[in-house]
Amino acid sequence: MRPADPLHHVEHWVFDLDNTLYPARTNLFAQIDQRMGEYIRSHYDLPEDEAKALQKRLFREYGTTLRGLMNEHAVEPGPFLEYVHDIDISAIGPSPTLAAALADLPGRKIVFTNGSVRHAERVLTRLGVASQFDGIFDIVAAGYVPKPDPGPYRTMLDRYGLAPEATVMVEDMARNLLPAHRLGMTTVWVRTPSDWGQPQPGDGHIDIAVDDAAEWLAAVAAARRAV
Repeated sequence: MRPADPLHHVEHWVFDLDNTLYPARTNLFAQIDQRMGEYIRSHYDLPEDEAKALQKRLFREYGTTLRGLMNEHAVEPGPFLEYVHDIDISAIGPSPTLAAALADLPGRKIVFTNGSVRHAERVLTRLGVASQFDGIFDIVAAGYVPKPDPGPYRTMLDRYGLAPEATVMVEDMARNLLPAHRLGMTTVWVRTPSDWGQPQPGDGHIDIAVDDAAEWLAAVAAARRAV
C-alpha cells in the first residue's frame, strides 16, 4: 500500500464481534438485550420496567450489565452468559466477502469481545470465517472486566504477541476505541445507528470510520494486492 495510507504499517487485526463483523441491521443484540432483561426480572422478581431500568443503569455504570450484577449482586457469570447468549443467530449468514478479505490479509486476526467464546464461535461459524481467526479474547479472558477498561487491552495484546503500533482495532462502539488509540493501535469505527455507539464531540481517537467492515476489509485487501 502507499506509504501515505494509514494502514501501510498494520500487520495484525483485532475485531469486536457483535455489530462489527456482521451488520447491526441484523439486530442480534436486541435478542441478547431482551434476555438480559428476562434474567434480571426472573432472578429478582421485578416488574419488567424495573428490571429494564436496573439493566440499563448497570450497563451505564459498569460497562456491561454482567459486571454490574457481579459487583452489586454477586451473580455467577457463567450461567448468566450462557442464558443471555442463547439466541437465534439465523439472521446472519455466510459472508464470502469477509472470508475472502480475511484470507487475503497477512498477520494474526483476533476477536476481542465483551461476550463469551461460545457466542463468538457460533457467530464466526455462521459467518463462515471461524478458521480465519487465531484467537478469541472474551469477557472471561478479561477477568470479567469489560471494554473500555484499559486493562484487558494490554492483556489481549500480550497474550497474542501483538505490537500495538502494528495492530488495527475495528469496533462499532466508539468509546471502546479510546484505550486502543492510547496504546498506539490504529482505530477503525464501524458506524452504528446506536446512540451509545457514537463518538463524542471533540473525540480524536478514531483514525478511520467505515459503514461496513467486510466491504472495507475487501477494499484494503484489494489495495494491498495492487501494490
